[in-house]
Amino acid sequence: MARIAVIGAGTGAMTAAARLAVAGDRVTVYERSASYGGSLGRHAHAGFVFDTGPGLLHLPAVQRDLFVKTGKEPLEQCVRLTQVDPASRHLFADGTAVSLPNASRSGVAEALDGALGAGAGERWSDFMDRARDAWDRSRRPLLEEPLRADHQALGRDPYPAVRRRRLLRGVRQAGTVAEVGAQELADPRLAALLDGYALSYGLDPRVAPASAALLPYMEQTFGSWYVLGGMRELARAVYERCLARRVEFVFGAEVVRVVEKDGRAAGVELAGGEVAAADRVVLGVRPRPGLVPGQPLWAADDVALRAGPVPGRFSVLLSLRGGREADAAHRTVVHSADGAAEQEAVFGGRVAGHPTVTVLRPDDPATRPDAEHEAVTLTATVAPQGPVDWRDAGIRQRFADVLVERAAAAVPRLRERIVHTEIRTPAETEAETGAEGGAVPPPALAGAGGAYLHPGNRTRLPGLYLAGGWAHPGGGLAHAGMSGTLVAGLVVEGDDFRGSR
Repeated sequence: MARIAVIGAGTGAMTAAARLAVAGDRVTVYERSASYGGSLGRHAHAGFVFDTGPGLLHLPAVQRDLFVKTGKEPLEQCVRLTQVDPASRHLFADGTAVSLPNASRSGVAEALDGALGAGAGERWSDFMDRARDAWDRSRRPLLEEPLRADHQALGRDPYPAVRRRRLLRGVRQAGTVAEVGAQELADPRLAALLDGYALSYGLDPRVAPASAALLPYMEQTFGSWYVLGGMRELARAVYERCLARRVEFVFGAEVVRVVEKDGRAAGVELAGGEVAAADRVVLGVRPRPGLVPGQPLWAADDVALRAGPVPGRFSVLLSLRGGREADAAHRTVVHSADGAAEQEAVFGGRVAGHPTVTVLRPDDPATRPDAEHEAVTLTATVAPQGPVDWRDAGIRQRFADVLVERAAAAVPRLRERIVHTEIRTPAETEAETGAEGGAVPPPALAGAGGAYLHPGNRTRLPGLYLAGGWAHPGGGLAHAGMSGTLVAGLVVEGDDFRGSR
């Protein structure tokens, strides 16, 4: 029975912990905060309840597999999952509105034709066909296998962009998300739809590779799901599964150093000076300088931590008087009238003047005191804490007012219904999760020479592994869960592990 120390209690780390405990290891999780869940936080006020992290679940097969492999009770017996239909409603700058059904390719095409005009659905469907090809080409090495030593193969973009010949000017072929929108979708609203998917994951459409087509493909193929009671319930279920497998949790325990002995990880040192010995260590948080003194976790030719600031999330939690109308969409995206200016601001370290706003209105009695009230969450992707001082009260309030003004297009009589407002910025994310700048890790993507890959789950220090959103295959609930699965496989099977099945 090996002793495993896990640093952090996010979903990726807890996934690894539960799977390792089932394999017979003695697992202890050390979490700097007072609770589990990482980004899956919760805010409650006067009977209103809000998620402070992801609002929806995509690719639920990852969580279902975890519960099948770690106990008798399936996921649906531990939480109540419901499909969101429509999956999303979109409001474009020209006043066009469209509601996209959940997990229905033909339904999406029909809705786009009806709202944007004949041919829009066909162009989007053709794009989804190419996205499916990219999924088939890259799914296993990108998501289900440890990062290979020859990961340079993932530097090639698997998206089969359309090649268009131009008289006297050679072949034109889209290489980025923005170019796919301009050259293949040929409608500014369809382009805004695609850009919105990339931006919601913290990716800059102007430079993110065309393989980001995988993101709308996964959502529109496998569906959008909500956990009744809020997404925090998913974190609770994973935590309780860990407890059932006899994983030990130590909260309020900040790990300041991974202990090395005889050239391998041998435990963790806590902020108070206590050292906990271990045979292996799983790092479930973003690696920081000094955590492993004198040890380069990756060589120069390995995938290193992404350079430059990674965006965060700005949220406004609104307690509203008045009930939710029966036909309200769970998720509405209010698209920016100037996407280029928004992207320049977000990725240039400034406050966007006209942000894309996601409005979440769950039809869930657990989120409100009674049927005469409603809990609404507004979210925008923003520059991280640092380039913008999100602790500045004036900046916070002005940007919150902008979000409320823009969200009024999606929520009737919004301003007059507000009972209470709570503002959450990357500064709060940084304080609560320890993520530098409150950054939210994006998912890994193939292409762009490997610039959008994440560090491999196995480090150059024997016995030290990396799980969670900052590890292969990147951020998002599904991806983080996959990382925990990969780490457990590497620990249990060693070099013989070839990936999840």
